[in-house]
Amino acid sequence: MTEALFGWPPPVLDPMGPYAEPVRTVAWALSGMGALVTTLVVAALFVAWRGPPVWRARLGGQTSILVFGVALPAVVLAALLIWGLMLTAKLDRPAADGAMRVRVTGEMWWFRVQYLDPQGRVIAEDANELHIPTGQPVAIELASADVIHSFWVPHLSGKKDMIPGRTNRLTVQADRIGRYGGVCAEYCGRAHALMGMVVIAHAPDEFGRWWGARRAAAATPKPDSAGFALFTDSGCAACHTVDGTRAVGRTGPNLTNVAARQTLGGGILPNNRGTMTGWVGHSQSIKPGNRMPNYDRLEPRQLQDIVTYLETLK
Repeated sequence: MTEALFGWPPPVLDPMGPYAEPVRTVAWALSGMGALVTTLVVAALFVAWRGPPVWRARLGGQTSILVFGVALPAVVLAALLIWGLMLTAKLDRPAADGAMRVRVTGEMWWFRVQYLDPQGRVIAEDANELHIPTGQPVAIELASADVIHSFWVPHLSGKKDMIPGRTNRLTVQADRIGRYGGVCAEYCGRAHALMGMVVIAHAPDEFGRWWGARRAAAATPKPDSAGFALFTDSGCAACHTVDGTRAVGRTGPNLTNVAARQTLGGGILPNNRGTMTGWVGHSQSIKPGNRMPNYDRLEPRQLQDIVTYLETLK
């Protein structure tokens, strides 16, 4: 699997699909142009400081200033703007009819992921984790439940803002099986830097098996247990949904398959029993300002019972 946010090259320079390729091209062009301009400026400073008097006089003349200080920057910047807009225009083109549809909603400070049917109805929900098949464009509807966020998975596409009251659209595609990190790329408050997600690209047949298991898990009634009783009595069910149970809260992430996720806490923690125990008991110590309160009032045995129940949600 591929980690998107670490290693070399940086993810913006390492596209894994056709919608990220134009971003890399623009990034290299701008970096190269910036290096060239820096070199020219340093050279001009050196001439102005130590160059022959004739060169210094020419450099400071009116013609040189108009050509190199006004005309050349105007032409170069205009050309870069037009070329960049033409190159990245495909990023705003909608995916073809029949493409997989997903709605991703930015919330403080996590991503709500909803898989949609062709009519736009929600058929499954997840949090901070998006599964897609390789080699196929995926149409993503971007929304916000509170402030302006921004959705960016550098390996797969450019970034686009998530604006309250508005739906933006972005198409992504992964041509290689892997695990690609995503972030919120617009400052959105205290825990902005701790708002991440992961996109997992499967081979098409593997994605079909994953999707079938996901739908089956959502449709399977969950048995009552001591952990579930504590889950509901402690108030967890007021904020979280677990499909097939009486837990139908909408404030926090859907937990129907929380044990199968690769991360916790808005994409910042690996998912295992230790991190889940720490998150349930003391989430404010891990991600200050998030909307889940600490549950340090629970006895250690009660906390372990809740975690044991959550580990059954796969």
